[in-house]
Amino acid sequence: MSKIHAAITAVNGYVPEYVLTNQELETMVDTNDEWITSRTGIKERRILKGEGLGTSDMAVPAVEGLLKKRGISADEIDLIIFCTTTPDLPFPATANILAHKIGAKNAWGYDLQAACSGFIFGLATGAQFIESGKHTKVLVVGGDKMSAIINYEDRATCIIFGDGCGCALLEPNTDGYGILDSVLKSDGAGSQLLFQKSGGSVSPATHETVANKEHFAYQEGQAVFKFAVTNMADVAAEVMERNSLTADDIAWLVPHQANKRIIDATANRTGVSADKVIVNIERYGNTTNGTIPLCLWEWEDKFKKGDNLILAAFGGGFTWGSIYLKWAY
Repeated sequence: MSKIHAAITAVNGYVPEYVLTNQELETMVDTNDEWITSRTGIKERRILKGEGLGTSDMAVPAVEGLLKKRGISADEIDLIIFCTTTPDLPFPATANILAHKIGAKNAWGYDLQAACSGFIFGLATGAQFIESGKHTKVLVVGGDKMSAIINYEDRATCIIFGDGCGCALLEPNTDGYGILDSVLKSDGAGSQLLFQKSGGSVSPATHETVANKEHFAYQEGQAVFKFAVTNMADVAAEVMERNSLTADDIAWLVPHQANKRIIDATANRTGVSADKVIVNIERYGNTTNGTIPLCLWEWEDKFKKGDNLILAAFGGGFTWGSIYLKWAY
């Protein structure tokens, strides 16, 4: 019997309408377009505006578009893995909120939190449910409303992050297409370099924590950059070496959109030429769990059946990982 792989059979995405440009940020913090662009590669990012709107409100149009594209109904989905750092609520899981909103009555689900590596971890996890034969349609969603936890007086973070959501459907494939390998890693030693100080069980919300702005993302930029630039590149190279792949074998490198210099370092380490590296950071910034699925969505019409794709990410925690997949359609 042929081995079952988990193949991506549809992708879709959604970004909010509001565009936050570098020029607008110049009016908010001490920065300028040239400084932001030269250090990050970002020109603008999208922001979800509107009272009472959360991450699931971006996931709904993304998923509904995916279902329409694939020609299936929501009640055919078995499992929803929602990869997010900004859930609608501490509980219940945003996966369950999404299931209710789209009418996925036969799906169970949960949230996966691995910061910017979440979508990679989610794909790898979802693949296990497909490969085991337990499920046939697993929806992996990656999305964040980062503007909800960004201090727009903090130049170190407000220039980087944006809001957005993407999703992918995993289904069984016995023809050799789909997710073929993954390398996933984490190291809690970096937990204090990129984190949110308060709002969890260690430091619950109080008047003081709110006044001290401890409910926003905090980042030690240089330390995180040094770790990310090495590890994201290394793990992409590792998954290629494990599968005897050279740069010539790779159709597309799909890197997490954290910083253009980190993306370039990953391309250089793997030897993949710039024309095969997917980059949209200049328009969306770092949407955390949304970056890789948004890249897949935007480049979907350029992928060919059988294309070798390398996905790579790095996130707070620290977490990092890479996936090798063969495109299935």
